[in-house]
Amino acid sequence: MAPAHVIAVTGVSGRLGGRVARRLAERGAEPRLLGREPARLPSISGATVGSPAPYGDGEAMERACAGARTLFLVSAKESRERVREQMTAVDAAVAAGVERIVYVSFLGAGPEATFTFARDHWHTEEYIRATGVAHTFLRNSFYCAALAAMPGPDAVIRGPAGDGRVSAVAHDDIADAAVGVLLGEGHDGVTYDLTGPAALTLAEAAEELSRFAGREVTYVAETREEAYTSRAHYGAREWEVTGWVTSYEAIAAGEMAMVSDAVPKLAERPATPFSAFLRENPAVYRHLRPS
Repeated sequence: MAPAHVIAVTGVSGRLGGRVARRLAERGAEPRLLGREPARLPSISGATVGSPAPYGDGEAMERACAGARTLFLVSAKESRERVREQMTAVDAAVAAGVERIVYVSFLGAGPEATFTFARDHWHTEEYIRATGVAHTFLRNSFYCAALAAMPGPDAVIRGPAGDGRVSAVAHDDIADAAVGVLLGEGHDGVTYDLTGPAALTLAEAAEELSRFAGREVTYVAETREEAYTSRAHYGAREWEVTGWVTSYEAIAAGEMAMVSDAVPKLAERPATPFSAFLRENPAVYRHLRPS
């Protein structure tokens, strides 16, 4: 018999949604997996697969959410249309009768956030609030995996982060905290800042990477102009490069230094230090190992 409280989970093909769905299934919650192409979603024992659910297609999203009481909404991929797509997904969920949305946001989300993509999250949060639906926001810090991926092939982290600090958080920590919210009570209307247990400078992160990769990794603090120049060869669109550069500037501004106790409280275990994350996930720094 299907559970009375259906939890629809988006982003299942990614690093976060898949972790959340697996944990829910292990707990007997029988999550419904949502994605653009259901046939490409991972097979998770104990889960059901919904109909196609692209965020920007309101009718499809409404069909996919029908019968679900809770929607775990992983933010869409960065794009010019990101906020609009997420608003469409929210409208569709509410129209389908979803009673609660748990939205994956970003630490320091705000209309004037230094990190331009964090502004997208704030607009989405405000839109969800305005619907009147019960909601919980999970404002994640930078991922530990993203921090480990910052060095280029030359083992140098470059960016205008100054001596600022970042409280990077592991995907597993976020997933455990999210499940605590999805299966728990008393979280409606609450915003949780999900961070690691300590905030590191990028120089300190480079030292940790050096220790595990067996190769010296360094940090070079760039100016804004230098940051744009060093990224020009990627041929990315201006808004995208601005997002990359301002992610470092947010660190310099102190907007990523917060350390909270939300992960231990929600996951009922300590948050993962960056060093422990590297020890448990050698694949994230494989690109740095001496050939």
